[in-house]
Amino acid sequence: MRTLQEIIIILITLFFCLSHELIAQDTIAVSKPERRTFIAEPMKATMLAVAFPGLGQVYNRKFWKIPFVYAGFGALVYSVGFNTSKYNEMMKAYQDFTDLIPETDSYIPLVKWTEPSNYDPVLYPDTYDPSNKSWVEENLLKAVDYYKKYRDLSYIGIAAWYLITVLDANVDASLSNFDVSKNLDLEVTPLQLPVPGVMGAGLNISLVYTF
Repeated sequence: MRTLQEIIIILITLFFCLSHELIAQDTIAVSKPERRTFIAEPMKATMLAVAFPGLGQVYNRKFWKIPFVYAGFGALVYSVGFNTSKYNEMMKAYQDFTDLIPETDSYIPLVKWTEPSNYDPVLYPDTYDPSNKSWVEENLLKAVDYYKKYRDLSYIGIAAWYLITVLDANVDASLSNFDVSKNLDLEVTPLQLPVPGVMGAGLNISLVYTF
């Protein structure tokens, strides 16, 4: 049977062993490597954006911009498709109206305000009104020019939106290295201006860095 002194020695030994193990665990926890801070490279972001739309925004970790990038392209592509379809429809209607073939009458559903007998010299040579015929022909030609114009503008818009996404990726990457620490402050102070004959006043705005 162990004496009280032996029990105390055993307890003290166990205490120091457990303390040493806990200290070792804490030391291991503290020595974990720090996470590296991501710093975007403007040239790399620009080249990725040029290679594929939206890839520069992914590289800059601006994932919330991706839906806007493709929504812009989607809207412009839809505009190209819509205006191209209407342009082809109006061009065919204009060509059918100005030819002398009775079977080509695709313009009839487009002219809704009056009957073909009032404006069509091919189908109704005895009842048509020349002024109505000129009005229909002029408006069909205007519609052709209108949809052609907006089809071409939609193509230009796609190119412009592409350049905007590239520029956005470059600017985001460039500003990622900009100092926005708490040590940087904007200081606004009153300024007296030397205006002849009167007392001039203004504001002096400067950036102040606190060490």
